[in-house]
Amino acid sequence: MKKFGAPLRDSFRNFYGPENGLLYYMFKIRIITLGKFKEKAFKELEDEYVKRLSPFAKLKIIELPEIPYKDGQDIDNIKQREAEKIAKQLLGGGIVILLEEKGTLRNSQEFAAFLERTGGLGKEVVFVIGSGIGLHDSLKQYSNYTISLSPLTFTHNFARVLLEEQIYRACTILVGKKYHK
Repeated sequence: MKKFGAPLRDSFRNFYGPENGLLYYMFKIRIITLGKFKEKAFKELEDEYVKRLSPFAKLKIIELPEIPYKDGQDIDNIKQREAEKIAKQLLGGGIVILLEEKGTLRNSQEFAAFLERTGGLGKEVVFVIGSGIGLHDSLKQYSNYTISLSPLTFTHNFARVLLEEQIYRACTILVGKKYHK
């Protein structure tokens, strides 16, 4: 039986060989996101990364409904209502990481080390992606970290797939698999 957050050297030997000498973890990761994919291509990419991540992580994706809004509406009020939905999902604990425009930037190697440190604590790592209007500041009280995927702006659907790819990339870096160049 694999124990999440615990060393899994023996189960990775079949994949990467005992000569590697590195310590590996089966991460437990949850991604909380507002909205569903509207384009089939995003769902196909996500399915591919979920499949690729299966040797490294137990991944759970929670899609919460976005609150529709129109120009001229109070955006802060909408963000607050979305934050209330997200906060209900954060009551189970774990290490909460908000994806924000002004969060800490890391390259892929640094992100891999960050994931190893946080995921290696034996707790679930929870990533939170806001809707197209972002996250409300009230969620910071629940978060342990804030990160940014890039100084560029992405749609929240693209950010979701990009996060999944970066988690996969981080796992391959940690095990020395030839994916990251």
